[in-house]
Parts: sequence; C-alpha cells; structure tokens
Amino acid sequence: MTRDDRFYAFIVARTSRSRAHIRRICVHKRWLKASALGLFAVMCGLAYGFYGLTQQATHLRIEHENQRLRAENEKQRQELQNLNNRVDAVEDTSRKLAAEVPGVQNEAQTTAHGQGGPARPVDSAAALAALESKTTRLEREMRMYESFLRLHGMTPSIWPVMGKLESGVGGRRNPFGGRGYEYHEGQDIDAAYGTPVQVAATGRVIIAGWQRGYGNVVYVDHGSGLSTRYGHLSEIDVTVGQTVTRGQKIGLVGSTGRSTGPHLHYEVRINNQPVDPRPYLPGAEKQ
Repeated sequence: MTRDDRFYAFIVARTSRSRAHIRRICVHKRWLKASALGLFAVMCGLAYGFYGLTQQATHLRIEHENQRLRAENEKQRQELQNLNNRVDAVEDTSRKLAAEVPGVQNEAQTTAHGQGGPARPVDSAAALAALESKTTRLEREMRMYESFLRLHGMTPSIWPVMGKLESGVGGRRNPFGGRGYEYHEGQDIDAAYGTPVQVAATGRVIIAGWQRGYGNVVYVDHGSGLSTRYGHLSEIDVTVGQTVTRGQKIGLVGSTGRSTGPHLHYEVRINNQPVDPRPYLPGAEKQ
C-alpha cells in the first residue's frame, strides 16, 4: 500500500529594483482538506448562532405580545364578570317569581293571526304586573351589558323575517281562548308560510329540532351569554354545531308547536333570560 505524499505548493513572488524574492509554501493535501473542513464547521457554527439569535428575538417579541393580549383579556374578563354579577342578582329574583307560576297550558288553534310560543300562565293580573315589573328592572340592569356586546359586534341587528309585529314580550291573554293571562317570552312576527328566516347575528347553532311550545326551533349562541331563538319553523336548514353568519337562511316560517297560525316566534336572551327583541329590530319602535 503506497503512502499519499501529494501536496499543494503556493508560490509568492516579490520584486524590487535590484533583486527578486520568491517564496514557496507547501501544504500537504491532508492539511488542506482538514483546514477546509474546519472552516466549513466554523461557518456552520456562525450561521447556527445567528439563526438562534433571530429565533430568540422572535420568541421574545411573541412573548411580549402574548403578555399584552393576556392582560387585555383579563381586563375584559373582569368587566364581563362584574356585569354577570349584576345580572345574576336580578335573575335570582326573576327565577323565584317564575317558580311560583304553573305549567304551560294545552295547545290549540283558534285565532286568525299567527300567535303563540312558550309562555308562563299566571293566575291574576297582579301577578302578571309583578312579573312585568321584574322584567323591566332586569332590562334596565342589562343595558350596560348589551352595550358591551354591541361594542364587540355580537348583537342581533336585522329582522329575522319581515312582517307585522304581533304580541311581544310581556303579559297577554291566552291566545287560544282561555280566560287566564300568560307571560310571553318572545316577539311574534306575522309572515306567510314558507318565508325564509334569517339569523339575526353571527353565532353557533346549539339546538335545531323540536322543542315543546316552540315546535321546530333553532337556538343560536352568539357568545358572552347572548343567544336568539327562532320558533314554529316549517323547515330547519341548519344543524347543531354549525357556524352561521348574520343574514344566513336557517329555516322557513311555519306554524308548528304552540301556534295559532303561520308566524315566527323570535327571542333574544341574555344569560338565558328573555329580553324585549324590539330594540334589536331596526325601525320596530315605529310600528
């Protein structure tokens, strides 16, 4: 086996007026390769170090942004918690009064205009007035909460279906011909059978099917305790868990459930407590 004694020679020449100087530098092939590998390793190390510095700077910048977002979220959470505490105090009184009210009466169809929907029968005009008073106080307490939701674009802002407003939230006589009073929890909007129903705000469908009193109904959760309900539908065009956007068709007007004729039973709820939908219907106050 022969030994590899090859080498590389570098000649450096320097001249002057009187004489020339020539210097020869010999580098063995093995040392030249080792030097090249060493230089390559040093360059790789420098590149990796530079990459690490840039990644660390990016990480610090992201961590700073995350801290700012966490602080902002915590501030909003505290504001929302304060509002929820006020709402809970009012809801406790409403639940105590509602617990004394008897169950829903039997369904029937006797009147010309579409009315109906879930309601709480009450045994006297005094009890009805007391319940309406509690609702008025609740809505007053919720104005600040609603302002917070509007600020974040989560409130209903369109008519789910255009039509004449029939019975709204509050006391009314039994539309099925009974002598008693009942507390209606939504707004009835008179519309022709089969009219498309639009969701009033962006959200997620949490119920889509049959519910007692509502018939075919869709519940939509808009976040932060705000939700809407669309009852008596003849057809449901969405599924549970589906995300819907404001103005999207979710079903058709019908007369299913506790209904006297084709109409939409529309509810707006905050923390599952029904409030008057009219402020969320543009121009409704003029009707």
